[in-house]
This record gives sequence, C-alpha cells and structure tokens, in this order.
Amino acid sequence: MTGEIKRAASGSDAFMEQQLSLGSHFLDVNGFKVHYRLAGNGKPLVVLLHGSFLSIRSWRSVFDRLAESVSIMAFDRPGFGLTSRPLPSKATGVSYTPEAQSDLVIALMKKLGFNKAVLVGNSTGGTMALLTALRYPQHVDGLVLAGAMIYSGYATSEVPAFMKPVMKAMTPIFSRLMKFLITRLYDRNIRGFWYNKERLGSDVLSAFRSDLMIGDWSRAFWELFIETHHLRLDERLKTMSKPSLVITGEHDLTVKTEESIRLARELPDAELVVIPDCGHLPQEEQPEAFVLEVRKFLQTMPS
Repeated sequence: MTGEIKRAASGSDAFMEQQLSLGSHFLDVNGFKVHYRLAGNGKPLVVLLHGSFLSIRSWRSVFDRLAESVSIMAFDRPGFGLTSRPLPSKATGVSYTPEAQSDLVIALMKKLGFNKAVLVGNSTGGTMALLTALRYPQHVDGLVLAGAMIYSGYATSEVPAFMKPVMKAMTPIFSRLMKFLITRLYDRNIRGFWYNKERLGSDVLSAFRSDLMIGDWSRAFWELFIETHHLRLDERLKTMSKPSLVITGEHDLTVKTEESIRLARELPDAELVVIPDCGHLPQEEQPEAFVLEVRKFLQTMPS
C-alpha cells in the first residue's frame, strides 16, 4: 500500500484494519487506487455499488450472506471510503464524471478477471448501475436497483456549462464551503436514510462519517459535484434489455417509494419489491429481506 493511501486512511485506521482482515485489497484502476473486497466463487459475479456519503461498509450485513452462493465484489466509489482521491487530470485519466465512474466499474471488473456481472446499486449507486448497464450492455447480465436515483437528485442535477469555468477557478473557496456544510449536516442527512432511526447506532454513524472524511475529502466531493449533469436516464429506460429487480423501502423519503414504483413500471423487464418497515437503505434496515429478494432474482440469471 502506498504512502498516499496510508496518509489518506489515517482518519479511518480501524476501518482499514477491519477491512484488510476481511480480505479487502487495493487495485490501480483509471488513475484511482480502488479499495475493494471480493469473495465467493460462484456465478454470476455481483457488484455492489453504495450510495453517496457512504462506503463499502453499507454492505456489511449482506456481503457474506450473498457470497455463500455467488461471487461478490464491493468497492468504495470515487470520493468515498478508502479509495484514493486524486485530482482530475487529463494526463492521468482521472475523472469524476458519471461516465468515468461507470467506466471504472467495468475496468475494475476486467482487472479482476470478470467480463460480466449483475450490478446491485443503492441510491446514487443505483444511478451508476443503470448508467453502466446502458453504456456497457455486453458486460451486464442484470440489475438490482434499491432506492435508485433515476428521476430526481443526482441523476437530474446539472452544473450549467457557462458556470463551470468560474466555479473551477474558485475551487478552494467552494471546497471549503462544501466541507463546512457537509460536516454540519452529515449526521442529520444520514439519519434521514433510516425509517427507524433507532436502528442506526451512534457507532455506525460515527464510522460512516470517518469513512467519508479522509484526506482531502471535501475537494474530491467538490470534483464530484462540479461534474454532475442531467443523465436523462428516464428517456433511455425503454432501451434497457436486461432483467431488473427494483427494490424500495415502504417509507423511503430520500428517493420516494413512488419513484421506484414508476421505475419498475417503465423498465421493460422489471420486477418490483416493496420492503415494509424500511427507509432508503434496505440492506441496512432489512438485510434478511434484502438478501432473500436478491437471491431469488439471481436464481433467474443465466449460469
């Protein structure tokens, strides 16, 4: 592990030690040193994509269970967790655009020796899963979209092109402002993902905060923000030829349950599951139900 990663991880040493003890690794992909965990030896490969402000930790209650029957890979998306946070550069190929993030998903799969996968995405991880499937259908066998942001939020945000040069020139100011706002609002924002707030222990909340706030984290998040643009995924849904499972918590207020119901209706080959007593993160609040539904879906995949 490089000195850069050691320094970047200094704010989350316990997390790093825990993950390394569980068999996580680092791999150079598209200019990032990607932190990932791979387990299981069955088919298909299932790639887990966490949401914004979270990390690989979000899959802790379902990872090993799913790995009992298939191969599972989870990684910290750019800007989060223990994955490095390099500055964007044409020379190194580092980019935080949505398209570059989807490129990274496929490049990481290939570096690990896999050509196809089922993508499981939660929240903005669901946005990335759908975008990747639309751009690389030859490498995706199916999708599980849990509280996926398709019609709102990240998928529809856009920084006006004429504003980007000004905003980039003022990056130090905006980055500090973003750091101030996220630091102040982080706990309230994360609690809002849960329906039953008592299920989110203070230790888990603190751990998620530590996973995010590593190294120059606010600069990396600023780079993610400034590269957002409207993905118009709703206009491309009918071109999706892969089977999909849409999962939503009955009480999801981050991506409203009605949006996921609409998504299941508009995707050509989709099944809908509504999990009761659950908010935005079914893998966190209702892991047993989440594993059950994902396993049932995976049984329909070609071997």
